[in-house]
Amino acid sequence: MDIWSQDKLVLFMLFVIPGFIGMKFYELLCPGTYKDSSARMIDAIAYSSINYALLAPFLWSWRLSTNYPLSIYLVSPLFLVAAPLLWAYLWKRLRETEFFQKNAPHPIEKPWDFFFRQRKPHWVKITLNNGTIIAGKFYNRSFASSSPAEEQLYLEETWLLDDKGKFLRKINDTAGVLVLSKNISHVEFRELKE
Repeated sequence: MDIWSQDKLVLFMLFVIPGFIGMKFYELLCPGTYKDSSARMIDAIAYSSINYALLAPFLWSWRLSTNYPLSIYLVSPLFLVAAPLLWAYLWKRLRETEFFQKNAPHPIEKPWDFFFRQRKPHWVKITLNNGTIIAGKFYNRSFASSSPAEEQLYLEETWLLDDKGKFLRKINDTAGVLVLSKNISHVEFRELKE
């Protein structure tokens, strides 16, 4: 059996590629855990089939209305690429609705990802496991890792605190601080007014 024959390549393109594109785009929108490749292949085929089911009325009317054989090359990018991207985006938006939130889990699995993906500036106090407090500014050049990577936080500026925990001033010549999650007890955020 020749897996590289034209008919098998066409089946692969039709029933794996759209699902794979949709899954990868959804993973970009909502980072999460990854499955092994055998489970991903089954999911890609299932999502491709859903893609065609949703596009069936359009594909059927297009097929009936045209007799131009080369038009398939004009329509192919729509159902192979554009539609899977659209379905992934719409599915994410649907999962974020209030109705869906009451009946299913949020598409973003971790509060860490949910909070930091908003990219809003904040004053941050990080309490380490040993009780040390690191204070800094989460701003334009700061960065927080996202799932499935281990949580790490880079604050672009470190600050000194007074005895009551108020932010005094930026530490001279600071280039920021990188904190690993294994060292963090908890993180406190305060609104940073620009």
